[in-house]
Amino acid sequence: MAGIRAAQKEKTRRALIQAAMNQLSAEHGYASLSLREVAREAGIAPTSFYRHFQNMEELGLTLVDEGGLTLRQLLRQSRQQIAKGGSIIRASVTTFMEFVSNNTAIFRLLLQEKSGNSRDFRLAVTREVEHFTAELVDYLVAEQKFTRELAELQADAIVRIVFSAGADALDADSKEKQRLTEQTISQLRIVARGAEATRLAAKTKE
Repeated sequence: MAGIRAAQKEKTRRALIQAAMNQLSAEHGYASLSLREVAREAGIAPTSFYRHFQNMEELGLTLVDEGGLTLRQLLRQSRQQIAKGGSIIRASVTTFMEFVSNNTAIFRLLLQEKSGNSRDFRLAVTREVEHFTAELVDYLVAEQKFTRELAELQADAIVRIVFSAGADALDADSKEKQRLTEQTISQLRIVARGAEATRLAAKTKE
């Protein structure tokens, strides 16, 4: 019986998360969402909302955390697939752009709240970007043998480029998204070549 109740509670919690995502758009940021409207779309009474989240901010922070985790998992999978052959840059950029296309509301939320009014939101988004960057640094150190200092510089440049491209892709048509994807791949290859040249130059000085 307890298991059934827990499953039902989780189902309702997921319904609230999905309802909030459904209401996000370019015109309606998270701050404009109504608890009553979110609860109604989820099929529950507004008072029942508090059995799952303390307030709307906690629900929003959950969206940020889940969005960041999903993105990191997808990129991790794309890196693992590269072990079978292929371009890590192309695979990663393509995966990132697919995430933006399939999770427009979440990515828009990340962008909007990165400089939003809520300090908790800003910290949560910054934390997700830092997780994203840290995983990339670890990959560059472990798999491509960069020093941590050079890996951190390269990862920071990569993250800034791909997030900027993702923002540009939000309202783009399919043709423009493809152009942005190819442009981003070219930009990251330039960054990679620059990092490699810097590594070689440092070795020459030794």
